[in-house]
Amino acid sequence: MTARDPGAPGVAGLLAAARAELDRVGPAQAAAVRAAGGLLVDIRYAALRERDGTIPGALVVERNELEWRLDPACEHRAAEATGHDLRVVVVCDEGYASSLAALSLRRLGLRHATDLAGGFRAWRAAGLPVEGGTRAAGT
Repeated sequence: MTARDPGAPGVAGLLAAARAELDRVGPAQAAAVRAAGGLLVDIRYAALRERDGTIPGALVVERNELEWRLDPACEHRAAEATGHDLRVVVVCDEGYASSLAALSLRRLGLRHATDLAGGFRAWRAAGLPVEGGTRAAGT
């Protein structure tokens, strides 16, 4: 195992720092953001979406394209990337990668970007709607 640079925070430190800057939301709050015109962005990879399904109305953007698709000033942005005031909730599987992704969006100027605490799994556990997927609900 390679020793960590003593000045580097490690992934746990990066995650803690990201979450200190975010007002993370739970499943019901994420649903309310969507209902109020905000954007849920699913960054899970295709195999998870195929297995577990998707959140109806969520924009699916692979993590490696997120900044290009959500930056309102980028020529490659998604049509849903309407401006820097857009409320964005990033969703990953368990709520880890989404925290780092939401912080990256904040650095782009999307000041209302945050993430779903507990990720897609928390959404499903809360009984909120899910479309498709090959895995039986509740497993």
